[in-house]
Amino acid sequence: MIRKMIWFLVVFGFWSACSNQTETVTEKPKQEVKKQEEKMTEKTKNIENPIVIMETSKGTIEIELNKEKAPITVKNFLTYVEDEFFNGTIFHRVIGNFMIQGGGFTPDGERKETLPPIKLESDNGLSNKLGTIAMARTGDPNSATSQFFINVRDNNMLDFKPGNPGYAVFGKVIDGMDVVENIKAVQTTTKMGMMRDWPVDDVIIEKVFVK
Repeated sequence: MIRKMIWFLVVFGFWSACSNQTETVTEKPKQEVKKQEEKMTEKTKNIENPIVIMETSKGTIEIELNKEKAPITVKNFLTYVEDEFFNGTIFHRVIGNFMIQGGGFTPDGERKETLPPIKLESDNGLSNKLGTIAMARTGDPNSATSQFFINVRDNNMLDFKPGNPGYAVFGKVIDGMDVVENIKAVQTTTKMGMMRDWPVDDVIIEKVFVK
């Protein structure tokens, strides 16, 4: 019972923090969004399960995306990749026994302008297991934009269930879990009085591209 209460507090804190760190998202004009989506290469559009290389200041992570189970989410993520949106951003939220989150902030704490939110695809049969990647969001299930997280343990409580919209898993780490382990071990602090679990030393996402 106590263990369940602890994990309820962790999940509630996760949702609250996601809300604080992704609220008031500035959306780009629809015409610009269309142009960005058109930038996706034919190779990216047609490949069954795209593999993305994420080069960070801690090492390289290789991620396989599940286009079949999460087509909307994968298309959204790849649009950001093709636009080089993630390059120079950071892992801004690290909870060592939970997950590492990135894809929305620059090292100086500036929130990047994003595309419009996407529809939640959490009811796709994929679970928030160790090494999977999922979309972060606010309390609104259909609010995910660019921020993602990598699970550093099995987080089944984040899965879709009746009455619980959950978080959409759209891929998994296939190489570089040692890098993920190194990131989850960094020392964290509170930035600007409200951004909890922010790494003391920047963990920079240097470059993200399709393999």
